[in-house]
Amino acid sequence: MCRWAAYRGDPIYLEELVSSPAHSLIEQSHCATRAKTATNGDGFGVAWYGDRPDPGRYRDILPAWSDCNLKSIARQIRSPLFLAHVRAATNGGTRRDNCHPFIHENWCFMHNGQIADFDRLRRPMETMLSDELFNARFGSTDSELIFLLAMQFGLRDNPLGAISETLAFVERLSRHLTGDALVRFTAAFSDGKALYAVRYATDFKAPTLYAAPIGQGGGYCLVSEPLNDEADTWVEIPDGSAVIVSENGLETALFKPADQIEASTASSG
Repeated sequence: MCRWAAYRGDPIYLEELVSSPAHSLIEQSHCATRAKTATNGDGFGVAWYGDRPDPGRYRDILPAWSDCNLKSIARQIRSPLFLAHVRAATNGGTRRDNCHPFIHENWCFMHNGQIADFDRLRRPMETMLSDELFNARFGSTDSELIFLLAMQFGLRDNPLGAISETLAFVERLSRHLTGDALVRFTAAFSDGKALYAVRYATDFKAPTLYAAPIGQGGGYCLVSEPLNDEADTWVEIPDGSAVIVSENGLETALFKPADQIEASTASSG
């Protein structure tokens, strides 16, 4: 499983999450404690928002702990909103195009999880994309394809609704083609204004997600696992939850794929 960290609030240096803490993202790349795989050495990436609407990005296939530039960049880049990721590959080879975060227009997305039987689902999933979005697919991971499907299903206008529609579609397709559906999904995504995250799994074993306030300006950090041992600071976000970090602070809500929402509405009616 991958590890990631995201932040929104007053500008801070990326090193405050990526390299400085005792259990920083670089530390997690070779010594994760709350994942099935302790080592996440199949590449890394950071994306940040500045004065322009589209984010900057730096990715490489090297393990995060061995890249000679990452710590230097993290010391110099200061941003109010950024996403950072270290990869343990499950689908797609170790190449730069498969490293998170993925970017389309002003949107940025990173993911920890998996889709079972992705090799059987990949081609019909791709057929749902418009020509524009299909041509925007540069890698071969399930994560990037989920992101582009969410763009197809309206991420620009309704971020959480689009993720809900996307996961419902993937589950329906999987049941149709394989007779079962296993989706584990913990992801963070942003349009440069708000930071969103979703934790969800069909088997209730979603990858972990934690949140903590950072600094004095109402900023929040969302992470796969805590960056330090201050247990009282970090709150675990429950499975089946969505998180929004905006100028209003941090908000949480229940999250379900669209099909489950429709089923719940029908049964209650």
